[in-house]
Amino acid sequence: PFMLGLIVSSPLFLVVILGESLPLRKMKTLRETLREKTLLNNFLEEHAYRLSNSDSKTATHPLRNYLDNCYMGNITIGTPPQEFRVIFDAGSADLWVPSISCVNEACRTHISFNYQNSSTFEKPGQPITVYYGSGIIQGFLGSDTVRIGNLGSLKQSFGLSEVEYGFDGAPFDGVLGLAFPSISSKGAIPVFDNLWSQGAFSEPVFAFYLSKSKPEGSVVMFGGVDRRFYKGELNWVPVSQPRHWLISMNHIVACSHGCQAFVDTGTSLIYSSTDLVTNINKLLNARLEDSEVKGHEYAVSCDAVKTLPPVIFNISGIDYPVPPSKSVRRTRSSPETWILGDVFLRQYFSVFDRRNDRIGLAPAV
Repeated sequence: PFMLGLIVSSPLFLVVILGESLPLRKMKTLRETLREKTLLNNFLEEHAYRLSNSDSKTATHPLRNYLDNCYMGNITIGTPPQEFRVIFDAGSADLWVPSISCVNEACRTHISFNYQNSSTFEKPGQPITVYYGSGIIQGFLGSDTVRIGNLGSLKQSFGLSEVEYGFDGAPFDGVLGLAFPSISSKGAIPVFDNLWSQGAFSEPVFAFYLSKSKPEGSVVMFGGVDRRFYKGELNWVPVSQPRHWLISMNHIVACSHGCQAFVDTGTSLIYSSTDLVTNINKLLNARLEDSEVKGHEYAVSCDAVKTLPPVIFNISGIDYPVPPSKSVRRTRSSPETWILGDVFLRQYFSVFDRRNDRIGLAPAV
């Protein structure tokens, strides 16, 4: 049978927050406040999308789709350069890779940075601890030249892990966070902010095209977008909090009064609370599986998949359907909070606009 993955666990790569819990409460969104003051149309007109598709400073960097579980790209650190595979993660703000001094199992199975071999390395030395839904890394901050393709970030702060938990067997070496600097570790400047301040690109935006099933073809782009990767026009949604890429959904079948949603390239599936996802399973006539994770997985017949309706996320009055053949997992997140991970983002090209604190979405090609 076709499986709907409903494992109760934290997101694989989502950073909850650095060193503290993340309480969420229902509050008016920027869009709602502007609408009440009859300023919404003015806001959208003043913040119209003006990025030049021919901007010579737009940089496109290839990503590799690893079994639809994560999207990795290569970067280099140091002089001469040492290469690493990293997750480009919109759910966190720090860059880190294993240190040569790390000796636990996770580090032994990944490439480590040998700072002694880099002539441009500096060691500020502050300790760093980054918490993820699936684990934790601890180490110290360093500074060196970081390159993403043709983009070079000089004196870039980054973490060097000396202890890692939860990353054993991961196909990537480290994580490159793309969330807001307010959640980065003390003393660290996110790579995106450092590149922007050094004039690497003229527009403070980045965008993702995530391929469907194919190992090749996915890209992350900085400084602009390429219209070849999406259809129609981008629809812009204001960010609810300038810490995470968090937006408001008008409704979904499981939360008719609206929900908050993290748009997160570092999370593989779509997550929400147990109760909300259970409502969807009831509408799909999914059944509990008698398996090793009994009570956590639902299944529907393969023959029924073609006739099931899509799950529709309504964002800013626009429907974003996700085909029923895609997986949905549930997690112990806040009751009305969703995480729109790679399952959602494979269907929709996404643009993250730091200047205007908004996200653009359009159907991916």
